[in-house]
Amino acid sequence: MKKKLIAVSLAGALCLGAAAAQASPTKRFDPATKSCRIFTQQSLWKGYKAFTGFCKSCHYRGNDRGAKFLHTESKTMRGWNRVFEKRYPECAKAGVWDKLGEEKLRLVNDYLFKKAADTYDPYDAYDCG
Repeated sequence: MKKKLIAVSLAGALCLGAAAAQASPTKRFDPATKSCRIFTQQSLWKGYKAFTGFCKSCHYRGNDRGAKFLHTESKTMRGWNRVFEKRYPECAKAGVWDKLGEEKLRLVNDYLFKKAADTYDPYDAYDCG
């Protein structure tokens, strides 16, 4: 009985540890700029405004430009890092991102990273309710 209880407790701890690792991040290391940034409400708001005002002007459903529909959960945190590090989307290759400038690109990247598909945790006080 004691071994079974320990095994169940260990499994529970591993699950909780995995959930905690998936919780909404409060800071991040950006491989594209090799810098660590702490998220603030102001920086995330600026990233949201740049994403909705600039990126979503093309990347909306039913657009006639051929731009893929995007939303924050279109990719995981690693996926968004890869997009901004490799700059492989057509709009980046065509120079459209240059119109935003490096600072706004970092804000958009941080916003998308923070709101990525794998960041929601219903057991985290920042995510619940």
